[in-house]
Amino acid sequence: MIRELFEEYERSLGFDLCFQDFSRELAGLPGAYAPPDGWLLLVTSGHAPVGCAGIRKIGHGICELKRMYVRPGFRGLKLGRRLALLLIAEARRIGYQKMRLDTIGTMVEAIGLYRSLGFRTIEPYYNNPVAGALYMELDLSHR
Repeated sequence: MIRELFEEYERSLGFDLCFQDFSRELAGLPGAYAPPDGWLLLVTSGHAPVGCAGIRKIGHGICELKRMYVRPGFRGLKLGRRLALLLIAEARRIGYQKMRLDTIGTMVEAIGLYRSLGFRTIEPYYNNPVAGALYMELDLSHR
């Protein structure tokens, strides 16, 4: 079910995630999202997958929020906020001090959500070749 949502997420972006080695990520799920350093969440409605998100370790004390996706028919129900809050809590429990993410400027609602949760814009922490890529970070020591 997660794989299905990850693939739908990529299609929704309108560009290929090959620069993130996405096909390898899919083939190895849960991979870096597995405990103890990662966590993967799935939201279902009945037995149907409707949303997902995960965290993975990218450095000492730093995790990355990835693959946050809610199917269009389920948006507006605050599922993205719930996913993010659960993963922020899990990141703190694991012991991370910072959570990072990258997104694109056209994802206005997602950027608004991230800002409302305390994420701030930072300098790029890896090379994302997509025009308009935005990098953000949350200090997990602040509540």
